[in-house]
Amino acid sequence: MPSGSRSALSRQTVLEAAAGLVKRHGPDALTMRGLAAELGTAVTSIYWHVGGREALLDALVERTVAELGEIRPSGRTPEQRVVSVARALRRQLRDHPHLVALVHERGLTERMFLPAQRVLVREAHAAGLRGARAAEFVQAVQFQVVGHVLVERNRERAPVQCPGEEELWSAEAAGGDAALARALARPVDTDRLFVTAVRALVRSLLADHLPTHSPDSARTCVRRPSG
Repeated sequence: MPSGSRSALSRQTVLEAAAGLVKRHGPDALTMRGLAAELGTAVTSIYWHVGGREALLDALVERTVAELGEIRPSGRTPEQRVVSVARALRRQLRDHPHLVALVHERGLTERMFLPAQRVLVREAHAAGLRGARAAEFVQAVQFQVVGHVLVERNRERAPVQCPGEEELWSAEAAGGDAALARALARPVDTDRLFVTAVRALVRSLLADHLPTHSPDSARTCVRRPSG
């Protein structure tokens, strides 16, 4: 930040810069001196706006929790709306891995997921689920999202595999199914796989509560032959 802009320093500016440092380099990179250098100001100015490092971390966690709570479902059907929530949650977790880790380290993981869970509760109720069935629905969708993100991260961080999937899968290894072998040898389309898995999960959980036919079809009359 240019020296002429130091007077414009605010708590929000400090938190945004701190979040940027954590997002790029992880929580260990967040030091008061490093943050002051990032902002082009004195360390005392940081203390003035946010307090010490622990207070800064607490404020940053609160900010992250609030941002992760900004999920709005979209779509016309229960399935579409829940899939939209799951996709938004996955995107947030993937876009802020270090900040999510920071929230987890400070024992606020459950609070972080609470806003998304509340959205899912509303969708469960709208679809006719109540009680234990609704709870199972909320938890199943959440675990599906978190589990998928963890697998994605592990695959991204893993060293180069030798042999790779393209070498491991042959028609013989796939039970004589050459098309299956070719598909498994290709890179995984994680976006498509995620949506496929969430849709299948939601359909299964809502199977007893979704209409099996449209209202128009229910009113269709069977024409009797004349005479």
